Amino acid sequence: MTNPYRFRASAPLTTEWENFRFTVDDGVATVTLNRPEKLNPLTFESYADLRDLLTELPHHTDVRVLVVRGEGKGFCGGGDVNEIIGELIRMDAADLMRFTKMTGDVIRAMRECPVPIISVIQGIAAGAGAVLALASDFRIMGPKGRFAFLFTKVGLSGGDMGAAYLLPRVVGAGRATELLLLGDTIDAETADKYGLVSRLVVEEELDQVTAELARRLADGPTLALAQTKSLITRELDMPLSTAMELDAMTQALLMTTHDHAEFHAAFNERRAPKWEGR
Repeated sequence: MTNPYRFRASAPLTTEWENFRFTVDDGVATVTLNRPEKLNPLTFESYADLRDLLTELPHHTDVRVLVVRGEGKGFCGGGDVNEIIGELIRMDAADLMRFTKMTGDVIRAMRECPVPIISVIQGIAAGAGAVLALASDFRIMGPKGRFAFLFTKVGLSGGDMGAAYLLPRVVGAGRATELLLLGDTIDAETADKYGLVSRLVVEEELDQVTAELARRLADGPTLALAQTKSLITRELDMPLSTAMELDAMTQALLMTTHDHAEFHAAFNERRAPKWEGR
């Protein structure tokens, strides 16, 4: 097996982050936004840390899935009103552009990161928090979960951080128009009806369902999962013929992998495959 470290630069990977908790347990990494007294708002520093973590994450050979969650009653209440908005109104255009590009870099990194991402929404996901959840591959929501794409309610465009790109592709243009223009809060049942929720579960099962899904992904054929996520993201704007060509090349490549051969061996030996992600 190829030494994975040869694809790394000399700078060490970050194992501790100042602006959220980060843990890794048996292939499952967890980011916990940990300012529960303010519903886990994002700050300049936490945006930057998320951007940098997501850039590093594919090089953490011990990470096969990422869970994002908030501590306490909420998932993420969006950008901190005083620590971000209070500062933004005093910034010049150059710094404002640096900030908005940084927030977009977080969402782009989520979609381009080959590691599957699960968001756990036990309470409010508002503003930037709603887009963080939207950019995840799975959204597990409890009955008290809520979404609010409330950017227009603070006098800004509803298309923040790629929301106008991603949301219509998840819920359709009509629902996205309603959510992004009006900025109203929707409850868990409505979010589920709109297609925003991957799995709506009772509160007592939120952790269990999340853990089971994370385990399934972490134990799965990670190379195949990563390529599937990549195709879903990259084919959104491709014509059919280009997408079919990319599908064909990707599938031919995966047919040469150890995991594909392992499936065949396991099938004939009447046992479960032992996936290695190679």
